[in-house]
Amino acid sequence: MRILEEKLVRLAIILLKDLIKIPSFSREEDKTAVAIRSFLRSNGAAPQRDANNVWAVSKRFDPTKPTILLNSHHDTVKPGASWTYDPFGAVVESDRLTGLGSNDAGASAVSLLATFLYFEHQETEPPFNLICAITAEEEISGQNGIRRLLPLLPRIDLGIVGEPTQMDLAVAEKGLVVLDCVAHGRTGHAAREEGENALYKALDDVQRLREFRFERVSELLGPVKLTVTQIQAGSQHNVVPDRCTFVADVRTNELYTNPEVVEIVRGLIGADVTPRSTHLNSSRIPLTHPLVQRGLALGRRTFGSVTLSDQSMMPFTTVKIGPGDSARSHTPDEYILLSEIRAGVRGYVELLDGLELMA
Repeated sequence: MRILEEKLVRLAIILLKDLIKIPSFSREEDKTAVAIRSFLRSNGAAPQRDANNVWAVSKRFDPTKPTILLNSHHDTVKPGASWTYDPFGAVVESDRLTGLGSNDAGASAVSLLATFLYFEHQETEPPFNLICAITAEEEISGQNGIRRLLPLLPRIDLGIVGEPTQMDLAVAEKGLVVLDCVAHGRTGHAAREEGENALYKALDDVQRLREFRFERVSELLGPVKLTVTQIQAGSQHNVVPDRCTFVADVRTNELYTNPEVVEIVRGLIGADVTPRSTHLNSSRIPLTHPLVQRGLALGRRTFGSVTLSDQSMMPFTTVKIGPGDSARSHTPDEYILLSEIRAGVRGYVELLDGLELMA
């Protein structure tokens, strides 16, 4: 058992180095999709691809068993100017592998692939089906990533989402609603007492939002957090603006639905309020769930995550867990420790080995 696991860890590290060397910005993941599909095929799986999403289903798939989705992403953000390493260099120094996407979320992706292959090579069938899907456009919550793939998959009972959590269990995650707000007024000459200043009306709205507090506070995620992040008005200095737009970033907890938050904000302010979407939902898995209980027995910590992932678009029970540290994500000289990948594969296998779920 340990021999197979060690072999898969070595293969996972080699794959991660290869993936780092291939630019895979969101919507530009074609070449890494090819590499992931080739990796699965060369190791005995039967991969499928749609757009830049690659997945494989257990060869011994049994529709009477519960199905677990192992998911992470292979797109990255673009590197900033303050990198001192080549972002695509995949430089290994002792235990440290530096490169864009190494931590977020390359290490999770290759560890989940290794975990999937580990169970595929077991003589004894596990009491569940596995689907491993490495998907695109996570960094932009794009429509051609996990949202596009889920309708193509069998019914999922549990999702394990690979993101850097130091292999602790994120049992809750905040959602996101971005609100485009428009305050309306009437133009007039700035030198005279005429017109209705939309900018002033917007400022009143912003002040109301700044002072408002959502009542329901989550034990794991805390309160809903609303932040006005952009504002724009006016065409020239001597014209009272008749239109002012502003944007509110709302991080929701699991005690509110996204449409509910939209309606609350609409009732607070005079501006028109339009959500860009309401599909990035908050999530929570019960602490009594068998996977969480197994994680606790293995010494894993549970916590609520404020960072958004593809978990927000999964309409089934999910948990977020993976090797690496979220604090390294989107930072210059991003890195992962090779020992973290080894611990990631081991941790995923331990969580799943013998796990019993109800179909």
